[in-house]
Amino acid sequence: MKITDFDYILPETLIANKPKEKRDESNLLILNRKNKSFKISKFKNIGDYINPGDLIVINDTKVIPARLIGYKPTGGKIELLLLNNIEKNKWETLVKPGKRFKEGAKIYFNNDNKVSYFKGSVEKVLDDGKRIIKFECKGDFYKLLLKYGAMPLPPYIKNTPLSEKEIRKKYQTIYAKNLGAAAAPTAGLHFTKELIKKLKNKGVQFGYLTLHVNAGTFLPVKEDNIKNHKMYKEYYKLPRKLVSQIKNTKEKGKKIIVCGTTTLRALETIFKDGMKINKKAVLEGNTDIFIYPGYKFKIVDSLITNFHLPRSTLLLLVCAFASRKMILNAYEEAKKNNFRFFSFGDAMLIL
Repeated sequence: MKITDFDYILPETLIANKPKEKRDESNLLILNRKNKSFKISKFKNIGDYINPGDLIVINDTKVIPARLIGYKPTGGKIELLLLNNIEKNKWETLVKPGKRFKEGAKIYFNNDNKVSYFKGSVEKVLDDGKRIIKFECKGDFYKLLLKYGAMPLPPYIKNTPLSEKEIRKKYQTIYAKNLGAAAAPTAGLHFTKELIKKLKNKGVQFGYLTLHVNAGTFLPVKEDNIKNHKMYKEYYKLPRKLVSQIKNTKEKGKKIIVCGTTTLRALETIFKDGMKINKKAVLEGNTDIFIYPGYKFKIVDSLITNFHLPRSTLLLLVCAFASRKMILNAYEEAKKNNFRFFSFGDAMLIL
């Protein structure tokens, strides 16, 4: 299976550089896998396709201002992107420019290397070029990120009219709770408090897990043979309550509807052996599960997702959930109807 099989042409005008003013006014393409049909609606009407007793599982990760600009002792500028929190104040990062940023190198974030109260040093250079950086700071690390960091919008979002303050609000789900993501679980950006309340009043259940999305989600697959691609590891955590919700929902013959590819990957990691979950199992860890066509899903019945980049692992995942032909046909349908693509774009519900 070649990565060129998962390519498509997209006009730049269809790449959204800001979200809809009202989140649930986004367009929604409904793809029915059984009869291979398409319908076009609005996200606010998603409840028309979800029944009482069904369970929507969502990712409550919260995006941090993970992009930091610092300075070397010589005054040279360095840009960091925080990826994974290894332990307290220690992060796996992308560094630019990074070639000369070797073990022991220092970086300062208040541009004063004499009395800096927020600094870092390179503990290790990894084989793939990423760095493990240990931060030293007075006070709470996340509060300093709010002061010195910037939200890490994907590189394909260009010339956004949004201010940093607006980005911090809009590039975040309304139910975001657990700090640690370098990217938003974008399928969830369409939900509003009013819509969730409406769905709950209908009898739809909601369940929550955490998977801290990192910048690897933006990277295209560069290997010609997709099986040779290596995923970045991402931290996940599932509460026991969610496991019970999923089991009860399945037993009652109701559907598990997953919001976003990140949520799906976390569930498939935990339920890799089907419904057999060891009671003593620790439901957290790091996952690098790579889902592409041929994968056999264990838990999920329906998927809410955005429209993804060509040659991306996210596109491969949705093609595994439906089929390559159906998904690429759905993308063509979306293009014909001027859907907006990628992180701030419109949504698709795969039934």
